[in-house]
Amino acid sequence: MASPPDPVSSLVREAAFGRYAAALFAPAEARPHLLALYAFDAELSRVRDLVSEPLPGELRLQWWRDALENPERADVVSHPVARALLAAAAYGNLPREALLGLIDARIDDLYDDPVPTIQDLEARLGATASAVIRLASLIAAGGRDPGGAEVAGFGGVADGIARMLSALPRQAARGQILLPADLMASHGVTREALTGGTASTGLTELVSELCGHARRRLMEARGAWRELDPAAGSAVLPLALVAPALDRLERAKALLRGSPEPARWRTLLTLWRASRREPPF
Repeated sequence: MASPPDPVSSLVREAAFGRYAAALFAPAEARPHLLALYAFDAELSRVRDLVSEPLPGELRLQWWRDALENPERADVVSHPVARALLAAAAYGNLPREALLGLIDARIDDLYDDPVPTIQDLEARLGATASAVIRLASLIAAGGRDPGGAEVAGFGGVADGIARMLSALPRQAARGQILLPADLMASHGVTREALTGGTASTGLTELVSELCGHARRRLMEARGAWRELDPAAGSAVLPLALVAPALDRLERAKALLRGSPEPARWRTLLTLWRASRREPPF
């Protein structure tokens, strides 16, 4: 009889297939712990999709804070992602403060406040996408500090911009706009047009500018590659998917309808090729 699917792996596979596939290239002993970290981030990321008001979302995030503070509670022990996260934290020597910081950074997702500038967007992505890469590098290195903070910092911003732009149709439909307000103004893009599903030449230009910014950050991450212990290479392997994602976004004819996701076999092929070179992204 086949064993039931692992809920942690299943969550990552459906929520972030690129990360799931990249974890398959990690050392066997680190793999479940990387998946646990990615599942934790997926749980935090989807809180905004599960609530219609900020307060219930804050309560969900508070549950995760309490879980890290009191890991022996019955509801924590019985929660597969929480249980796996605690094992990953022990394996990778993950600082509890860093995990709590990842939770706190998701509070902004619950509100529809505008992001004033590209610098504010970078700070937000640094606290989320970059933080996940940094924690993943600790796991991939077996609990040692592998260095490479700039790889995580720059790479996370590039990855975060690609993810944000890919999610633009869904976010705009619910009234959440994470595009920097200063760039929106300079390109003549209004919040009302985005939430109403109205695309424009200005939006195409804005997306192109953000994609260019992401490419520059990805190049800076490549420049810092030598600072990262190769043992942590699987933690940054998902960055190999950023440039293809940016290409798809810039080719998209209807940005507010989304860009098609690549076939999963193509994602696996991209990661396999990337895993055989340095840097892998």
